[in-house]
Amino acid sequence: MSETRQSLLTVDDYRRLPVVMAGRRCFYGAHQSQFGDLFLPTTPGPHRVVALIHGGCWRAEYGLAPLGQLAQALAKCGLAVWSIEYRRLGDGGGWPDTFLDVGMAFDHLRTLAGDYALDLHHVVTAGHSAGGHLALWLAARMKLSPHSLLYTPNPLPVHGVVSLAGIPDLIAAAEQEVCGAAVRELIGGSPAEVAARYSDASPAALTPLGVPQVHLHGGEDEIAPLRMVEEYAAQAAQAGDRATLEVLSGVGHFELVDARTAAGQRVVDVCVQLAA
Repeated sequence: MSETRQSLLTVDDYRRLPVVMAGRRCFYGAHQSQFGDLFLPTTPGPHRVVALIHGGCWRAEYGLAPLGQLAQALAKCGLAVWSIEYRRLGDGGGWPDTFLDVGMAFDHLRTLAGDYALDLHHVVTAGHSAGGHLALWLAARMKLSPHSLLYTPNPLPVHGVVSLAGIPDLIAAAEQEVCGAAVRELIGGSPAEVAARYSDASPAALTPLGVPQVHLHGGEDEIAPLRMVEEYAAQAAQAGDRATLEVLSGVGHFELVDARTAAGQRVVDVCVQLAA
């Protein structure tokens, strides 16, 4: 399960991952970034679903295109994949719109379910890097107060979460300047300035989430701190969640979302298992 250090993928490699187009692109809102790509298995439904969320420090320069090949690999294993696009920093995103978009996109599965034979009883969220944060947050939003700007009545339940090199603790991420100033830009201030927003936006502040979580992280990841994920997984488990962390030796930040790598295949296997 190891990759040699010499083969670690860079952000340029990530940008050059093979482009695989979805069979269907569906809009859940009027903004140009309010859409998702739907990948379907060739077998008859009903299909269990993975809602896939790309990363990129919540910034508009990164979109969902590189994850098309991973979505295709998941679909070949019998899962429907709803790859979510959303407003990001520089594209109308930030507080609260990035969160509202991801929530609307996820709940839009209810609209798609009838036409595409989707089984909404086993919907897993999976996200990479900043997308890992959002995948965890989708499970966490069940706990939001009706007074929160991020609150949605009757959100679609999450069956489980697969966080890939995720960023589960926004307070720690802001303090450690993970993704530079992106966390502060996303939330609209520092943890001291807008504490209530961090309480609503950070999965670490909302544990236990009440659903199984698998955290896959590269042992050579120099972008998303492994220590943060170790501390979060321990906190979640102590709070009563079924939260496991698997550290992949010799793997960096991007191998996890390249379906051609052993790490990418491990992601596929975990998503299939968790969606069962």
